[in-house]
Amino acid sequence: MQGGLDFLKTMGAARLAAMGAVGVGLIGFFAFLILYLSSETMVPIYTDLDYDDSGAVVRELEARGVPYEMRRDGSTILVPESQMLRLRMDLASDGLPTGGGVGYEIFDRGDTLGATSFVQNINHLRALEGELARTIRELDRVAAARVHLVIPERRLFSQDASSPSASIVVKTRGALDPAQIRAIRHLAASAVEGLIPARVAIVDDSGRLLADGSGAEDPGSATVLDERRRGIEQQLRLQIENIVSSVVGAERVRVQVAAELEFNRVTQTTDQYDPDGRVVRSSQLREESSTANEANPDGATTLGNELPGADAAANLTGTSETATTTEEVTNYEISRTTKTEVIEPGRVKRLSVAVVVDGIYSQNANGEIVYEPRTQDQLDRIAALVRSAVGFDADRGDTVEVANLRFAAAPQGMPLDSADSFLPTFTKADIMRFAELAVLFLLGMLVLLFVARPLVGRILAPERATGTAMVPAPSGAEPGEGEPRQLAAPEDAKPGASMPVPQTFEAINFAEQVGEVQAASLRRVGEIIEQNPTEALSIIRSWIHEAAA
Repeated sequence: MQGGLDFLKTMGAARLAAMGAVGVGLIGFFAFLILYLSSETMVPIYTDLDYDDSGAVVRELEARGVPYEMRRDGSTILVPESQMLRLRMDLASDGLPTGGGVGYEIFDRGDTLGATSFVQNINHLRALEGELARTIRELDRVAAARVHLVIPERRLFSQDASSPSASIVVKTRGALDPAQIRAIRHLAASAVEGLIPARVAIVDDSGRLLADGSGAEDPGSATVLDERRRGIEQQLRLQIENIVSSVVGAERVRVQVAAELEFNRVTQTTDQYDPDGRVVRSSQLREESSTANEANPDGATTLGNELPGADAAANLTGTSETATTTEEVTNYEISRTTKTEVIEPGRVKRLSVAVVVDGIYSQNANGEIVYEPRTQDQLDRIAALVRSAVGFDADRGDTVEVANLRFAAAPQGMPLDSADSFLPTFTKADIMRFAELAVLFLLGMLVLLFVARPLVGRILAPERATGTAMVPAPSGAEPGEGEPRQLAAPEDAKPGASMPVPQTFEAINFAEQVGEVQAASLRRVGEIIEQNPTEALSIIRSWIHEAAA
């Protein structure tokens, strides 16, 4: 302990202060690194909030004592990752965020006892609009929604009733397909009494009309048929890409489908008669029988022949004839089929499918990617799969073309081997965290090497005395080193006087410098002797003779 205290006393107040400042700075820097690395990651709990929802969420977080951060002008709120799920559930139970509107929770207040019917109707309309907007926002590509409902009041003694209508403004992530637009219209129409889908207008955030709410939605109109055509083409394209990409790989197939629809409404009436399918409707049978006698011209007619009961045949000497006629009439009912067919517009008349698949990529011995085209047998099998997927009909005139062409963009990477499948997968957040740790570690090492180390070395370096002594440099030194060197001496040393022995570090420094001078002188004398042995020997002899004398 005494040695340590003596060491601290010899350092002086300036050096102690410098060492204290360096120590405090290093402790603060590493404390910051430790706190930053040990601090919990902040993740977004809500994004794209309006100012009302953002303020309500912030007030709730402050009341709960939860740390938070705000980004993007308050539209994004970040909370600790470990509390994110719990906070979402708690805020959802409190009805936050509301999405810029109110729902049926408006009736949870207790100040509605004295509200008029007009206020109640307005609140009901606001609640219905808010609930519809929340439901529409749950769709995948819808970021925000605003709903306006127009529900006419029923007037007394009025025969004409107006139909309700709705207007919806959506902010989308990408483009909505026709099926999603129809789903939104039917969703709104099913939630409002008396509202039909044709009376729902939809506009996106760029002002583009997605659905017309005029109410005159003719299934045979050009707009409806065009939407149907695009929907059929997109559906078939997705089906083909899903089945072919599972064979050739993702992003290795391109599909285009052209559908031709029937735009005319056709009514056909067909009568078919089956000759083999006869049924007896009516039958009539008629029979006639007649007898004719021819008298003898020579016989005479007497009074006896004409008397009643007389045998007239006895007096006839001629011949007699008998005739029988049969007539039958049968009426048949022939089997008849009458079919009336109404063909509505929108039926698929013809399909044309074009499929382009990429070849096979492999690596050679040099690690280069080699392209190999697919065989005709593979293309035929792919074509058979495509025909089955689209419902190919040759009588309808459908065509399917499958071609193998090399894509302009090569695949980004080759498939992983089985051994590589066991490697851990890192998300983007994990990679950014690793990069952040590497940067902080590198920054700490740079601080230690280029800031702390020079400062500590400079503080611990011994102080130099102001006095100097000239020492010749040894022979064979580099240019500039042959000049005399300055030897430090105490400041109170007088010229020509012997230098006193310094104390502590000054004495050690002075002794080291004197030793260096003596060692340099000895090396110089040795070099001179090695270079001039004869002259050195004569000088030594002369020194011996002088000492003897």
